[in-house]
Amino acid sequence: RNRSYRGYDKSCVVTMAQLRRIAEVCTKVPSGRNQQVLRFKLVTRDTGADRMQGLYKLGGALPELHLPFPGTEPEAFIIICSVKEPDRWVNMDIGIAAQSMLLKAVELGLGGICIGAFNPTAVTEAFSLTCQPQLVLAIGKPAEQIELTTVHEGDDLKYYRGNGIHYVPKIALDDLIL
Repeated sequence: RNRSYRGYDKSCVVTMAQLRRIAEVCTKVPSGRNQQVLRFKLVTRDTGADRMQGLYKLGGALPELHLPFPGTEPEAFIIICSVKEPDRWVNMDIGIAAQSMLLKAVELGLGGICIGAFNPTAVTEAFSLTCQPQLVLAIGKPAEQIELTTVHEGDDLKYYRGNGIHYVPKIALDDLIL
């Protein structure tokens, strides 16, 4: 059920308590070399989510759609920062933390997306961050339908939309196994 959602139901307000529960999983997940260098800025509708608008892009494979659609913008974010310069261990921690937090969001009846296409300087300034943002998670109640399609190695992996459904190609298991 954990998919990358680009549209959210604004009638569902994500609370700071929910974001704290999502971030809390990072107190228990693995960390490369046990460095524990990640820090999190939690942002809700009430604490400045509007400052994020215009600082990120969604749906890079579908630029003609200008996602998110008006009225479906996310209004809760977790900005993942690192207190040390990124290296392979920090990058590993970011992946573990992001996936773990998104799984917790699903457990809470929410969804999200990892946003790598954002302006780190502008995000740092907008939220007075003391360490460099590495990834942004948007969190909310999904307002779109996503379906996975099976493809084979070498096939086109670009996601697409049709009839109101967001299709995501995934390589078949037999093609993944070496």
